[in-house]
Amino acid sequence: MDQTIIIGTRGSELALWQANYTKQLLEEKGYKAELKIIATEGDRSQQWNTSFDKLEGKGFFTKELEEALLNKEIDLAVHSHKDLPTTSPDGLLIAGVSKREDPSDILLIRKEKVDEKEKWGLKKNAVVGTSSARRKSQLLAFRPDIELKDLRGNVPTRINKLRDGEYDAILIASAGIERLELDIEDLYSEKLDPSEFVPAPAQGVLAWQIREDDNNILSIIDEISDFDVLIKINIERTILNLFDGGCHLPLGAYCDTEFDDEDRLRFKVWTSVADAWNKQPKQLYFQTSNTDGFAEEISEKIKNIKPRKVFITKNLNESDYLSRALKGLSFELEGKSLVEFKQLRFKELPAADWIFFSSKHSVRYFFNLKPDVSGRKFGCVGSSTSAELRAHGHRADFIGQSTDNKLVGKQFAAKVGSSKVIFPIAKDSKQYIQWQMPKKDNVINLNVYSMITHSVEIDQEMKIIVFTSPSNVDAYFEKNSWLPGQLSIAMGEATAIALNKKKIKVHVKASEFDDLGMVRAILGIS
Repeated sequence: MDQTIIIGTRGSELALWQANYTKQLLEEKGYKAELKIIATEGDRSQQWNTSFDKLEGKGFFTKELEEALLNKEIDLAVHSHKDLPTTSPDGLLIAGVSKREDPSDILLIRKEKVDEKEKWGLKKNAVVGTSSARRKSQLLAFRPDIELKDLRGNVPTRINKLRDGEYDAILIASAGIERLELDIEDLYSEKLDPSEFVPAPAQGVLAWQIREDDNNILSIIDEISDFDVLIKINIERTILNLFDGGCHLPLGAYCDTEFDDEDRLRFKVWTSVADAWNKQPKQLYFQTSNTDGFAEEISEKIKNIKPRKVFITKNLNESDYLSRALKGLSFELEGKSLVEFKQLRFKELPAADWIFFSSKHSVRYFFNLKPDVSGRKFGCVGSSTSAELRAHGHRADFIGQSTDNKLVGKQFAAKVGSSKVIFPIAKDSKQYIQWQMPKKDNVINLNVYSMITHSVEIDQEMKIIVFTSPSNVDAYFEKNSWLPGQLSIAMGEATAIALNKKKIKVHVKASEFDDLGMVRAILGIS
């Protein structure tokens, strides 16, 4: 092909990286390409006091590029896909998308503002910079103590503002730092799990836009497009479109895939949607093996959530995420653990390479005895157990995210091999994870607490009952019967088995063991 493909791009460092990356892909396929830089209203607005949540997703970063396409000044426009409106102008189409860079957000913190015991390592009452409504919404949901301050400029400018002390921390996209290969060694960085802190639809993906009648360029883009990524982000972007909010709406949607036990491709979607940046977001998790109508189903479920009366078999703290989130969405929540915990003591800590915790209680009662754990590695189940471990000054080297303890056990066994492992546990507790260890001689069970059940009668108007453990299932039914119309949620496979033994249908099995997992399960069943 003799034609030189003219690539239109914004002039920022990141936009130029994206355009040059596209140019390289085309040249690798044997095509000639050159760049044409075009300034956009979004670029100019960075000199104004305009918050990005009023810009992103509404065409402020794309309008001039699209006009250049329509006027045939360029052949191809390169966009950060999350900046695009959900529909292209007449005469234009998105011809393809790039592979996905890391979709997560990253929190950069000035080192003097770090507190390892707090969530994300960020000190209480810190000033955090972001102008994204989505990020603001989720930041306040998890850390209501922080102060938010708008942040503008390109990626290097934002980081320099942090270094200059205008903020204690800033929240930006990981992909921008990785693409520009920026040196952030002088800052503390915490990459946020996209299944917890949900990114913008299509975050980390480039969109290649062309004229819809340009079949020649369309066939060329087909050669460099990633169709697996396209399927995933189409789900994310359809959800955004169904809420008709653009990126000024506090909406996150992230889709990933995995193969299930029967080797079927399963689509997993995490969402976070709020009415405004300072309102509690509705955070849900969905999965399917059939994507037909999937985005529409997700949208309808989110829009039709109804507050219910909920009882959970755990003691509640008003400052915990579970209480804040549900009450922020007008749910009536009561909680009481039907199991009493009692500290057990051990004389000395056995020799081992690893210590594995299956619950927050095991962490708490283990460290109550102030053992010397120097030189040991730590494993745990779920982010709440990991957070409890972090509160005691240690980071997990392995975190099992499944609610199926047998699966976690297999994953952990593969990680540690023939290493010796201490398991701080409740006396007489189930040992699903230990059973998966290849050498039983390397399993050291250490009783650090015991449990005594204390059943109580529950208000019969409770519509949703959340069971947090098999012991709480047994205790509940000592004084309560199952009523018509009640819905059950099980935290984990073992709890679901305990309910099945009582002939109680498990309506939802939480996808994570932590507060967020419980919130998602409760909203999903509502």
